[in-house]
Amino acid sequence: MADTNYTGQAIGIFELDGLLACYVALDAAAKAANVRIQSVERNRLKSGACVKMRGSVADVQAAMEAALAAAKGLGKCTASTVIAAPDAGTERSISMTIGR
Repeated sequence: MADTNYTGQAIGIFELDGLLACYVALDAAAKAANVRIQSVERNRLKSGACVKMRGSVADVQAAMEAALAAAKGLGKCTASTVIAAPDAGTERSISMTIGR
């Protein structure tokens, strides 16, 4: 997944406190809009994970809404955001955590 060029795409990031909730949420996100799941990174200190998805701003926003709605009742969202146009330095930082 890390080999894909996401230059110019928005990024949606959400973190849930349970891995099951993350998988249900990312499935809903992928079905709701034209996004690609960039990574799922397990939280080393807890059972949750951070999901990163890419696409147009509108698609990422729609996918984020669907993801968080699907996760309700399964886990707690600890953080979420959409970055419309990540800076090159931000892109480097995002890619550094993938696969770690």
